[in-house]
Amino acid sequence: MKQGGVWLCYLLLIACDLGISLAANVSYDHRALVIDGKRRILISGSIHYPRSTPEMWPDLIQKAKDGGLDVIETYVFWNLHEPVQNQYDFQGRKDLVKFVKMVAAAGLYVHLRIGPYVCAEWNYGGFPLWLHFVPGIEFRTDNQPFKTEMQRFTSKIVQLMKQEQLFASQGGPIILSQIENEYGNIDSAYGPAGKLYINWAASMATAQNTGVPWVMCQQADAPDPIINTCNGFYCDQFTPNSNQKPKMWTENWTGWFLSFGGRVPYRPVEDIAFAVARFFQQGGCFQNYYMYQGGTNFGHTSGGPFIATSYDYDAPIDEYGIVRQPKWGHLKDLHSSVKLCEDALAAADPTFTSLGPNLEAHMYRAGPEKCAAFLANVGTQSDQTVTFNGNSYHLPAWSVSILPDCKNVAFNSAKINSQITRFEMTQIESAFKSEVSSVSSVPLQLTWSWIPEPVGISKSDKFERDGLLEQVNTTADLSDYLWYSLSIGIMGNESFLVNGTQAVLHIGSLGHALHAFVNGKLVGSGTGNSENAKVTLETSVVLKPGNNVIDLLSVTVGLQNYGAFFDKKGAGVTGPVTFMGIQNHTIDLSKKQWTYQVGLKGEELGLNGNSDMSDTQWSSSDIPINQPLIWYKANFDTPDGDDPIALDLGGLGKGEAWVNGQSIGRYWPSYSSPQDGCSSSCNYRGAYNSNKCLKNCGMPSQRLYHVPRSWMTQKGNTLVLFEEVGGDPAKIFFVKKTLGSLCAQVSESHPSPLDAWESDARREQRLVPELRLECPSANQVISSIKFASFGTPKGTCGNFSHGWCSSQTALDLVSKVCTGLRSCKVGVSSKTFGDPCKGVVKSLAVEVLCSV
Repeated sequence: MKQGGVWLCYLLLIACDLGISLAANVSYDHRALVIDGKRRILISGSIHYPRSTPEMWPDLIQKAKDGGLDVIETYVFWNLHEPVQNQYDFQGRKDLVKFVKMVAAAGLYVHLRIGPYVCAEWNYGGFPLWLHFVPGIEFRTDNQPFKTEMQRFTSKIVQLMKQEQLFASQGGPIILSQIENEYGNIDSAYGPAGKLYINWAASMATAQNTGVPWVMCQQADAPDPIINTCNGFYCDQFTPNSNQKPKMWTENWTGWFLSFGGRVPYRPVEDIAFAVARFFQQGGCFQNYYMYQGGTNFGHTSGGPFIATSYDYDAPIDEYGIVRQPKWGHLKDLHSSVKLCEDALAAADPTFTSLGPNLEAHMYRAGPEKCAAFLANVGTQSDQTVTFNGNSYHLPAWSVSILPDCKNVAFNSAKINSQITRFEMTQIESAFKSEVSSVSSVPLQLTWSWIPEPVGISKSDKFERDGLLEQVNTTADLSDYLWYSLSIGIMGNESFLVNGTQAVLHIGSLGHALHAFVNGKLVGSGTGNSENAKVTLETSVVLKPGNNVIDLLSVTVGLQNYGAFFDKKGAGVTGPVTFMGIQNHTIDLSKKQWTYQVGLKGEELGLNGNSDMSDTQWSSSDIPINQPLIWYKANFDTPDGDDPIALDLGGLGKGEAWVNGQSIGRYWPSYSSPQDGCSSSCNYRGAYNSNKCLKNCGMPSQRLYHVPRSWMTQKGNTLVLFEEVGGDPAKIFFVKKTLGSLCAQVSESHPSPLDAWESDARREQRLVPELRLECPSANQVISSIKFASFGTPKGTCGNFSHGWCSSQTALDLVSKVCTGLRSCKVGVSSKTFGDPCKGVVKSLAVEVLCSV
């Protein structure tokens, strides 16, 4: 049997087991997506296949399924798959078909966002650079050269999916496709041509005959039958542009992206859960987390510019593939409660009742037997008690309670019943060693060799031009680096040299970073930032009589990815470049003849690990420290175990790192975030924005860089660094991410755990809340109880302490129930622990250790 037949049989078994029918008919009405005649309430999450590795995909997909997702969403990245016009690549991390089939094998659906513009903090918004050079092209408007290329790539992806029978209409998992992306945010800049373009894009997409609906996010005028959808932190107030289209949320931002030079943003899970519950409360039918797992911007994939290598996004699954608790668990409980309501939610529109100022109730009914309700307190200041259906309910501020039977609370968005995990990044010691190092119990010091990168022009493919060239048009993004070189002659009696006066070198640049050398010595550097990429550098220099060589190294840090006409925003030294001496005597160098070099000599030689250069060409003596333009290399062995691995590059300045020739991305630890704007905690109550909750002030924006285990061999791995501004390789360490401790805190007033609630959903009495603990790895068990207190415990995970009221039996009881097991449940009530303080609402706080 051919491989495709094996896959088909396998998917058939999976589908039958999960109740997913093949050759599904997918349509929609005003209430929901309709799959084989049944309205569905669907929960989705974004996992981008190239931001992890194929070896990670099955685990990520399974964790998404375990977290209660129905759908995996991913963009399709044009520049990844067609780096050279008409030359396609679908291998390794680019294997889109393999990823989609893995999602199908897990029994989940797929939303394929073809775009092909994606934004996504991805380089050039996902467009390949060769597109920029197509004659007569104008991006994302009524321009025939652009439409021809966009249609060709869209058709390529659609045909690839069809060939593999991956659309739902063929029995595959793809139930939705997207064309264009957030064009409505910027379409006014394109005028009438923008409207013509969006109509064309809709027609072009629907003509692909995929058999599944198409969507356009943030496109209020999306033409029928395209569904317009919402992106944002909140979409409960969103209304589709037709009463025949369902209410869909394609991007619920679980955090925010990280910029070099920026603080680290995060979003409290209570607010995410509130936003999701509000969306379903007010008629939503499809919600997607952006991101559910963010991953890593390997190589030069990040855009922006200034987007960091880490794309963790504070997602429910972190950059390394580990579930982030309590975020993942709290959202899992939310998803379970929404699924209990699915029949009622899908049946009809809700009825609304005001319960008071900032207090709302929405009720859904599917006949006399099925009823679901959402109670919301959208106030930000005070908790409230409300009466609904004759019963009393406590609603914390900025929260939603979900009642799957219109009586009992299965979930409240502000009350976390999930465990908390504390992970640690610990230095790897003797597991890593170079060929000449010995095993040691102290943190490993790698043995380094080095090669200098020449200053200025060193390659044979140099060229000369009059004036200053824009960088993107010159390099076509084949390298982050472009050298500008110029020789000028200075007479001994010129004003620059009178009485030893220093000249002032002034350079104007579009950014993103710039280093200036005079006669081979670094005289100054400048960087832009995520708000303004432009660089203006002024520095004093001493010129000598005779010939002086001016070398400027211009650096890009990912190309623009968003905004109207973003493709026209260039980079590089655009001038003016001047020398100014005494009495303002100025020499303008801007229009002189410059010599250019695209990229570095080390890139041409393959020093990043893609060459056969012998080790004898690398020097192992007098390792330079804090010097610019140095290539470093070290060898190491892979550690035992399966803990995720990262490089701590806190001792370096700026550059790029490779492991066995694979780029783990740009690094820039010397670019620290501002000192202010962070706080130790964040109040989830009230509207969230990307600057509300920040951490890591005054620190490097990123110092840890993910090294996938699948990129390493057991012995003899090679680590190569190109250090651009200067650092100390002796301060580089490999670290692993390990579980520190596991915690949970549950109050007597928390909603009942959903598994118990589901077992007897008709009970009117509130079930006893349960504290639940589970070690994250299947081979781990709870080895010891660090802390347990029932009463009024204080503090947070890792810093719990007893309050004024505490049961004397808590530690012994939890130890008996949990020690030696991978998972355990403990009822949170005075019946279990006794009542140390009558009339007080008590909670149980526990911290445990897990070990193999």
